[in-house]
Amino acid sequence: MRARLFTHILFILYCVEAGALFVLAPWSGGWERAVVQLPWLPVRDLLLNTMFRSAVTGFGFLHLVWAAHDLDLLFSRRKEPTTQPEAD
Repeated sequence: MRARLFTHILFILYCVEAGALFVLAPWSGGWERAVVQLPWLPVRDLLLNTMFRSAVTGFGFLHLVWAAHDLDLLFSRRKEPTTQPEAD
């Protein structure tokens, strides 16, 4: 049980971290500096395209929603009381 809880928490942390990275990175100055150094012009143009950056940001929001869903699922499981049926 503890291993399952631990891996669930690690997955939630991964989703939050990856989501934040995918949401923020395409719009940072570091993204542009790294992409401008690419030698392939078609790839450079694709990575600097606003639509591509928006798609990466959407992928990040998907990770954040997934993390929120799993966190809600984790807390709702912990709140459920374990009631035993009464014997008549």
